[in-house]
Amino acid sequence: MTFMKTCAALGLAAMMAGCATTDTASRITPFETTPNAGGAALQAQTQPLNVRQIEVGVPETLKVSEANSYYPSGDIVWRGDAPGDRHAQVQAIFEEAMTRGTADMTTGTPVVLDVEVLRFHALTEKARYTVGGVHSIRFGLTLRDARTEEALGGQRVVRADLRGFGGQKAVDAERQGLTQKVRITEHLARVIETELEQRGGYANQRLGLVQAINNTF
Repeated sequence: MTFMKTCAALGLAAMMAGCATTDTASRITPFETTPNAGGAALQAQTQPLNVRQIEVGVPETLKVSEANSYYPSGDIVWRGDAPGDRHAQVQAIFEEAMTRGTADMTTGTPVVLDVEVLRFHALTEKARYTVGGVHSIRFGLTLRDARTEEALGGQRVVRADLRGFGGQKAVDAERQGLTQKVRITEHLARVIETELEQRGGYANQRLGLVQAINNTF
């Protein structure tokens, strides 16, 4: 990101922080659910699903950034685990979330869920303990018939952004056990459940100007 874009992102982050609505720090309802017409969905899927298998891929071509800036350039920005293989850490988060979100899908068409992570841009330390921001998450979703391996339609791209807490709100959330990892995992579980079970699928949350900047990269 250029210097001017960085400045713009910081300015908009400050504006968003000042205008943000209050999030409820609760394991039951810690997420905003305002719909966004840009959300992708498996709209052709109207029958119940029996999710037999989940395959999550995190391409090695996704660039990892460890820069502690407000908005580092990279496809994967993740600090919710100790330093290590970020691709593997993101894969584990998705596997856990997809398993939770499809746990009750045990009757209907037997399918394999293919998930390809396209973007996982959470908050850096600097952003988390100051202005906060948006966890920018995007993944491709394909269903395959578990019996024939045939794809049931093409890949859909699902945008699953989540507001990232900043400052004192982040500190308070950590004390309640609502870490970035907990919130993102629970959020993605809800996203996949909605995407597969509701007509029209999941609608991305409306999170303001910082989200709009995220979606341009």
